[in-house]
Amino acid sequence: MKQIDENKLFREVTLRISSSLELDQALENAYEYLRQFMPIDRIGLYYLDEERQGIYTAAEILESGRLNPRANSLPLIPFDDDLRRRRARLQAQEQLVIIHNDPKQQEAITLKCFPELATFSTIRLILKIEREQIGALLISAKGANRYTDKHRRILEIVKEPIAIALSNAMHYQQTLHLKNLLADDYKTLVREVESLSGSQVVGAEFGLRQVMEMVRQVAPMSSPVLLLGETGTGKEVIANAIHLTSPRRDAPIIRVQCGAIPETLLDSELFGHEKGAFTGAIQDKRGRFERADGGTIFLDEIAELTQGAQVKLLRVLQEKQFERLGGTKTIAADVRIIAATHRDLQEMVRKGTFREDLWFRLNVFPIHLPPLRLRKEDIPSLAQYFVERKSREMNLRAPTRLAYGAMERLLSYDWPGNVRELQNVVERALILTQGHVLDFPKFTTDKAISAPVMVPEPTSMIRPLSDITADHIRQTLIHTRGQVGGPGGAAELLKVNASTLRSRMRKLDIPFGRVRSAATF
Repeated sequence: MKQIDENKLFREVTLRISSSLELDQALENAYEYLRQFMPIDRIGLYYLDEERQGIYTAAEILESGRLNPRANSLPLIPFDDDLRRRRARLQAQEQLVIIHNDPKQQEAITLKCFPELATFSTIRLILKIEREQIGALLISAKGANRYTDKHRRILEIVKEPIAIALSNAMHYQQTLHLKNLLADDYKTLVREVESLSGSQVVGAEFGLRQVMEMVRQVAPMSSPVLLLGETGTGKEVIANAIHLTSPRRDAPIIRVQCGAIPETLLDSELFGHEKGAFTGAIQDKRGRFERADGGTIFLDEIAELTQGAQVKLLRVLQEKQFERLGGTKTIAADVRIIAATHRDLQEMVRKGTFREDLWFRLNVFPIHLPPLRLRKEDIPSLAQYFVERKSREMNLRAPTRLAYGAMERLLSYDWPGNVRELQNVVERALILTQGHVLDFPKFTTDKAISAPVMVPEPTSMIRPLSDITADHIRQTLIHTRGQVGGPGGAAELLKVNASTLRSRMRKLDIPFGRVRSAATF
């Protein structure tokens, strides 16, 4: 046997057993070196799997020098009471290297796992991390009296790197397993999202037929897409459809509501920041563009971007790179941009509030979404879709049928709020009908203006809370034909005490009483 240089032995075994996270390769490298110092006919690494409740083979080299291809597949032995008691004894045992030189006196557990070792001497190293047993290294050689205290000393020298290598490999395999589970979950989620939005665009065969044809044309490309249309026409749904039918579908789609992010935080949100870039920046943060790398970023209401953010966005479009706030490192990002707005960007360019060069960059493939008033053939399908979806979301019993004339009322309205307004009307009707015959509360049938809807001043959008409350109570009373209390009355539907509701109605000047009819309201 060679004279042992303990420092060199430790270094060389550490290098070999840590050479790969694939334990087959790592064990083979260590085996080739260790066999210079001790007899080895077969060698194996074994680990305790708490989740699967058994002892499993991590890597094994058989007598022929071949790797065991069945490692990790089946347990050598499942946990039982005897094994648990034995494990408890080993936990308390300070001696980690155990030699059995008499094949006839081999431990029962060894022969149970490896009956072929009945004619072998064995030396076993118990592997622990922070005093917790994680597995064992078992070395064996044919015949009796093959191992000595010198061999014991060799394994004592290298016990720590071998235990760390086994622990690292186990964590690596667990990470791979979780990664695969996450990939499967993501694919399942993508299919669910497709069923809710991307592949089930309501109206794809009728009013949105031309839009969906453009989606099919542009989806395989990486060109920017600009979605134009009034508020509520479904621009985000079309953005989902483009992403989910593109080669980028397995990467994320990141949504940015440009008008909802304060100007002071916009750069940080879009492009990220470095630790210490500003007060409160206690760690590095990835921006939306970094998170969307390889996928799609959907910039909703792009017209709300500040001039400074427009300049940075232009650089991303041109060079596909940017810097984090407070950073100097240039970050590359392969991101497809889909932008959307209900504003007239060309007019904004003329007024100087939107950069002309950015407009040209975004306007590569514009898609105009028609308002709902120009595709009324989609209203029945949309109404049915929202009835089914909202019934599930609100745990309501689906209505038995539509009231007489209900669909005609939907078709006669011009829907200035487009699909979003239709969704709200259906949801309100479901709340009021509670699974009975579905009817829609009275709403204005004034013709909507055909020109693009302009954003009103904030004050013109705000109604007094008392007016909104009064309208809601009146709609409920119409549904109950004036009944306030009792089963099926307005108080029951609104989930308030009947006397409280009557008091509220007096303050809002809403008449009530037995002689009142629904028309009064």
